[in-house]
Amino acid sequence: MSAPAAAEKKRINLRTPEVMAAVLKQVESHYRSELVDRVIAEGGVVSRGGLTIRLAQKFGFCYGVERAIDMAYAARKYFPAEQRLFILGEIIHNPEVNEQIGAMGIKNLIGPQREAEIDQLQPDDVVIVPAFGAETHTIDRIKQIGCHLVDTTCGDVMSVWRRVRSYAQENYTSIIHGKSEHEETKATASRALGPGGNGHFLVVLTLAETDYVCEYIRHGGNKDEFLAKFGPGARSVGFDPDLHLRCVGVANQTTMLRSETEEVQRRVRQAIVDRDGPESGEKNFRFFDTICGATQERQDALFDLLKLPLDMMIVVGGYNSSNTSHLAEIGEATLPTYFIRNASRLESRDHVTHYNIHLGREIGTDAWFPDKEHVVVGVTAGASCPNHLIEETILRLFELRGIPTSDLLTSLAR
Repeated sequence: MSAPAAAEKKRINLRTPEVMAAVLKQVESHYRSELVDRVIAEGGVVSRGGLTIRLAQKFGFCYGVERAIDMAYAARKYFPAEQRLFILGEIIHNPEVNEQIGAMGIKNLIGPQREAEIDQLQPDDVVIVPAFGAETHTIDRIKQIGCHLVDTTCGDVMSVWRRVRSYAQENYTSIIHGKSEHEETKATASRALGPGGNGHFLVVLTLAETDYVCEYIRHGGNKDEFLAKFGPGARSVGFDPDLHLRCVGVANQTTMLRSETEEVQRRVRQAIVDRDGPESGEKNFRFFDTICGATQERQDALFDLLKLPLDMMIVVGGYNSSNTSHLAEIGEATLPTYFIRNASRLESRDHVTHYNIHLGREIGTDAWFPDKEHVVVGVTAGASCPNHLIEETILRLFELRGIPTSDLLTSLAR
């Protein structure tokens, strides 16, 4: 992932050797796991007392997430203790990490955990832009106030922004495959309006929604019904399906399933070709592969892991993490999969509390731990999950099997 400018206003260099050395030490103390490092060194497999745990080849923090956390820590190290620091929502979608950011005195400006309002900012305040980015009107307001901006936006997200800006400049409507309420998709949609604010966007989440749009492209339909189906958050102001589906370009939230995004692209392209014919259809449709590389690596690694004999999967991460949710979706299509925030949800061999991605809430499941002589468990985690949470999950699984934590740590340390 590419690295955008770290700070604006005075072009402050937060990444000095002194600051980053202190940051590395602090970040490692909070999030690193020697146990996970050891398991990786042994091929990603650990087996004791009738329990084998297999880690996916790729899991946990990606470069973009690591960089965002490093920059937030660096900002707190660089600026004086009395200088106020704020952040535009969650730095990443992991509750433990966000709680740690809050414990450093960095106050939230957006969302249900908001601790201050943007209009209360003062010129010398520091505002951190999270890895997902932020909407253009929010950034413009902060710049107008004159705050220091520390921008940790992921380079892959910024690549999508460049693409949708180009669509707007060429009078193509952006069809964005993503979650309309997600911070990244909101930020992308704001760029799809273009520099003059005259561009348009439509957000589709499911293939069923995509098919509905495709039918409208082919045959037209009831405009009022269309606008009711895609509410204000899922379309630009003034969106008219009779006008703004003539020329379209597909983009996506970077953490979606690649297979689904590719299918959205294929179906929309075919609808345009069916309506306009092959030659004009190719001119009226654009697309660009904007799935995050780290997201794809973790999905591919899980598919590989699922080819091995496993009894169940554990997916660790924040429940509002899009890329982690997709890992849970991939896992449950093959075998019993439990999506947990942390090891505390593995309450006993008789009960686990886990997140149901279809219901959108935690549920409890009894008799979840296989009652057999040898159990093989796959473990993975999304790009926003730190290794220490994976360590705690591994240790808890062995505890449930009757292997004391001290015994496992001692044996792995040899």
